[in-house]
Amino acid sequence: MAINSSQAPDAPITDLSGHALSQAIHARQVSCREVMQAYLQRIEAVNPKVNAIVSLQDAGGLLAQADGRDRQLARGESMGWMHGFPHAVKDTASAAGIAMTMGSPLMRHHVPQVDGLAVQRIRAAGCIVIGKTNVPEFGLGSHTFNEVFGRTCNAYDLGKTAGGSSGGAAVALATRMLPVADGSDMMGSLRNPAGWNNVFGFRPSQGRVPMWPAPDLFISQLGTEGPMARHVQDLGLLLGIQSGYSQNAPLSIAKYLDFTGTYEDFDPKKARIGWLGDLAGHLQMEPGILDVCEHALQKMQGLGCQVEPMALGISPEAVWQAGLVWRFAGNQVRFAPFLAKPGGRAQMKPEALWEFDQGLGLSASDLMAASVQRSAFYNQLLALFEHCDYLALPTAQVWPFDGGLRWPSHINGVQMDAYCRWMEVTTYATFAGLPCISVPAGFNDQGLPMGLQIMGRPQADTQVLALAAAYEKVAQEVVQRRPKDF
Repeated sequence: MAINSSQAPDAPITDLSGHALSQAIHARQVSCREVMQAYLQRIEAVNPKVNAIVSLQDAGGLLAQADGRDRQLARGESMGWMHGFPHAVKDTASAAGIAMTMGSPLMRHHVPQVDGLAVQRIRAAGCIVIGKTNVPEFGLGSHTFNEVFGRTCNAYDLGKTAGGSSGGAAVALATRMLPVADGSDMMGSLRNPAGWNNVFGFRPSQGRVPMWPAPDLFISQLGTEGPMARHVQDLGLLLGIQSGYSQNAPLSIAKYLDFTGTYEDFDPKKARIGWLGDLAGHLQMEPGILDVCEHALQKMQGLGCQVEPMALGISPEAVWQAGLVWRFAGNQVRFAPFLAKPGGRAQMKPEALWEFDQGLGLSASDLMAASVQRSAFYNQLLALFEHCDYLALPTAQVWPFDGGLRWPSHINGVQMDAYCRWMEVTTYATFAGLPCISVPAGFNDQGLPMGLQIMGRPQADTQVLALAAAYEKVAQEVVQRRPKDF
């Protein structure tokens, strides 16, 4: 079914932006049942090719829920912006009554009985949870494959990786199987798959989107949940639902910000962007990545933004090593209960075992020394922000690679000394807790997409979204480029 909208005359329901879809639903131009039917038909046609959505729920039950949303609208009741939206939750998050496997055989039959906080909030805004989006095992590694559901394929080349860990979410968005998507990001997990599937992925400021339930509420600060969308306006609208203080997350941000605007008041001529590139050669980059990202920055210069090369000003290797200590410490505690189960070690992928084993040798002094290094890094970024408003980096160091590989062992002939080293470019926003968006930057000669990271000052989420929205307007030939197979 097609409907008239301000976005595109007679656009299919599944082509609408989240903003346009919500308007159409609330204007009663389309029923929630019709929306659900359209998305289920799209999933039936596309998902067998890409394997992005898993644990899909019974169609009859989903349509019954959509009918309930229609009855609410008939009574003049709306639950919120996502009223009637079909939505699939990342398979690392808890949604009551739906399997939460985290891509691990150890969790294959785990069905939580409560919603996580982020799921509570999107359900309260009116969405209907239709299933989950696929992830790597325990969300580790920017390559979505696991022993439970298999591999998710890149939307632009089915033989390539989708990225990760929010790979299923990014592919479901790119192939129009979801209007918006949620994800989480510890080391680029919202940004990497967004860049590799030509959508927007936003890692919010640390504490902006509180995470609960969580085994640790005070020290584990590397991961955060956040939004993914095909349009920046939708990204902000979903972030507005996800964000907000919770007493269950004592480090969450109490100050309320409105992310629902169109950012029309933003003046790009006042924006100063520091281009970090490959950190003066420290980061190995496959050919063409810097060129594509610099071309995207030229579009921002066309808006009036000032773009200048900038040095990090601190040893990136020291930052990397400190980040590893935080990773190892967190994952050692995280995986210990699973490895205590009979046969647990045999059922966990080697990359997870490596992280666990590395964590066993850490001391409290090691973690504190890493925290001191992290503090020095944060203060250095503050010094950089005295000279610019944003920092920019590529979203990835390699183009989407062959889906049969576990991870890239070499870049430009240089061996990677850890399974996650090739994702090093995403660590900087994570380690500083800064807001960072991946915007579609462009494509290589093989038609593979790449993203550009734009990092903002502490808690400057709105300003990051505003710059991305301005860029979106002048990068339509990139943003609107759809996967040819779908």
